[in-house]
Amino acid sequence: MDDLKLIALDAEDLEVISAHLQDAVMRVGDMTYLPREQRFAMILNRFNWEQALERKPRRRQLSFERRRTGLHFDRVRKVKTRNLDPTARDTVLELLAIRFVDNDPPGGHIEVVFAGEATIRLDVECVEAALRDLGACWATEVRPGHPLDEEKPAGA
Repeated sequence: MDDLKLIALDAEDLEVISAHLQDAVMRVGDMTYLPREQRFAMILNRFNWEQALERKPRRRQLSFERRRTGLHFDRVRKVKTRNLDPTARDTVLELLAIRFVDNDPPGGHIEVVFAGEATIRLDVECVEAALRDLGACWATEVRPGHPLDEEKPAGA
């Protein structure tokens, strides 16, 4: 498989990157903010959804794949975190979504949302992000799941 390389220059582009990174896992220690460069960068282990979704129902597949992937955001003015201890470097986070809120066009903030309500908020001049796979895939037997909440009976 070819390495994935994506650039985001607006909210729609960022949605594409978010979709590719859904269920990626990373350690808190694998992210950094470089204020002089106005750059926030992270290394993630992304689940290869392209490969998982392409498999045919009748074709037996022994494993799924993950890939090491780099992601960085440029023109970052400030970084805030919520429900995340930056000193707990070995804490593992599972990425749920990345979204852009344009409260001062073309600027605004980018929210990187993880399971457990951990969030990183990047105040940005504009959307400018890049994603790039950094190496070969490796096999994993686990496909991320998203169980739906059970519906509550009427009147409960």
